[in-house]
Amino acid sequence: MEELLMEIKFDQNGLIPAVVQDNASKKVLMVAYMNEESLKMTLESGKATFYSRSRSELWVKGATSGNYMNVVSVDVDCDADCLLISVNPDGPACHTGKESCFYRRVEDGKLTDAPETLGVGILPELQAVAEDRLKNPKEGSYTNYLFEKGEDKILKKVGEEAAEVVIAGKNRSKSEISYETADLLYHLTVMLVDNGMSWQDIFNELEKRR
Repeated sequence: MEELLMEIKFDQNGLIPAVVQDNASKKVLMVAYMNEESLKMTLESGKATFYSRSRSELWVKGATSGNYMNVVSVDVDCDADCLLISVNPDGPACHTGKESCFYRRVEDGKLTDAPETLGVGILPELQAVAEDRLKNPKEGSYTNYLFEKGEDKILKKVGEEAAEVVIAGKNRSKSEISYETADLLYHLTVMLVDNGMSWQDIFNELEKRR
């Protein structure tokens, strides 16, 4: 640990900026500062911990709100004067309730709300719902119906939806392709959860092949 800290270039105030990124969606969630102690705590606890310049104290992100930032990896830039923290967040990063602190955009010299773009991050969210249905069955839930019917039914639906995507592709209908692909991704999510897997397992495999 001490050898690592010697390589990190903290500024004259003993701080280094840390960019926090969602590990699944790759969206930038927030930017904060760390000192040696908060970096040590982050690496040891697995919870993103920062140094507040205004309060002159350490703070664990989520300690009050419950929206912890569970650290996946810590990368250091080429000059060793900035950190990139990849996390699996337990909730919104921003105190306003927004997913990211970067929810405003400069347009025509004015600040406006940036358009919401869920991107690939919606898949882990869908997975979380399926996992919750598995643990806490809900009456009338189609997801619970699939889990109750078991593996054969789940896999049959994956096959059916894959065939529907093929047909939609042959029809070259964008609306049909979008609809059927969404159905396929949903049923793939249920299949993954049924096998004790997550979309992160798939992302990791894609990363290996990149």
